[in-house]
Amino acid sequence: MGRHLTQTILIKHNYISMTILAFDWGLVIEKLILIAVVVFGSLGIALYTTFGERKVAAILQDRPGPNRAGPFGLLQPLADGLKLIMKEEIIPTAANKWLFILGPGLAMTASLMTCAVIPWGSDIELFGRKMALQIADINIGVLYVFAVVSMGVYGIMIGGWASNNKFSLMSSLRAASQAISYELAMGLALIALLMTSESLSLKTIVEQQVKGNWWNIVYQPLGFLLFFIAALAECNRTPFDLPEAENELNFGYHQEYSSMKLGFYLFAEYVNMIMSSAIMASMYFGGYDLPFFDESTVAPNIAAMIGVGTLLIKIVLFIFVFMWIRWTIPRFRYDQLMNLGWKTMIPLALFNLLITGALILANL
Repeated sequence: MGRHLTQTILIKHNYISMTILAFDWGLVIEKLILIAVVVFGSLGIALYTTFGERKVAAILQDRPGPNRAGPFGLLQPLADGLKLIMKEEIIPTAANKWLFILGPGLAMTASLMTCAVIPWGSDIELFGRKMALQIADINIGVLYVFAVVSMGVYGIMIGGWASNNKFSLMSSLRAASQAISYELAMGLALIALLMTSESLSLKTIVEQQVKGNWWNIVYQPLGFLLFFIAALAECNRTPFDLPEAENELNFGYHQEYSSMKLGFYLFAEYVNMIMSSAIMASMYFGGYDLPFFDESTVAPNIAAMIGVGTLLIKIVLFIFVFMWIRWTIPRFRYDQLMNLGWKTMIPLALFNLLITGALILANL
């Protein structure tokens, strides 16, 4: 009995050891490095997006903008970050402490999780290994994006409710109802695109545009317009920034927050804007595809880096449009906001869906 038990233990031990040795630890290290690069890169871009927004606003309003901290004001984002870190952490006495802390953390986590399925470029070769510039190529990548984006609203709702402030609660309710309204239109606009691509994988959607003759914006111009407007509303950007309407709700759902808790909410908005731009560039504008560029003429790694640079340029252009709209178009009334979502965008999205289906059935 004892000998049989010993042999069983040795067999299981050898099996576990062989499994550990056979596991591809190199792949794990690659993914961890890619996660670190994407996450910290997104945070760095978000940090300087705040600087870019202030500069764009200054140009549109004919003033210099931030120009004191460092050459051309380039150290201003670092000064702002240091200011947020050094400020006193204040938690209202009547607030729910744990939920008050959880709210901004959940909003920030949800915004960063979106980057997991975005294809940042074609494959590269490092140390004899082929490495994909995408954290996770899952076959339901688009559904993953919608699931994670929906979680971000919980961060706003929890923060507004836990603050025990009526204005914060009203703001979080606005944000939730706004997200529901525009996610419906966004989803319907996206279904039309999925009907043409026949895939939920972002990698596959990008590769179809790279290998095809046209980007998806050619096939789905109305779908892209609806998706872009819905993205403005999802990111709480003007003219859809009703959850932060200062003349109605003071400071909005993060009125009671200070220091880095407030910083998390502010950063989450900019990270959401970056990820929305990356998703729109990937689904409608070819992702990392550079027009009239033949990848076979250069080394694979150089071609991959050119693709990454191309996608980043598209993201920056989208971010500029976000900022341009903010400092150009006035804020809607709340009833106008909801009417646009339910009575205009959803019917247009359904019309686009029907037209797309008809064209597919007609083989056009």
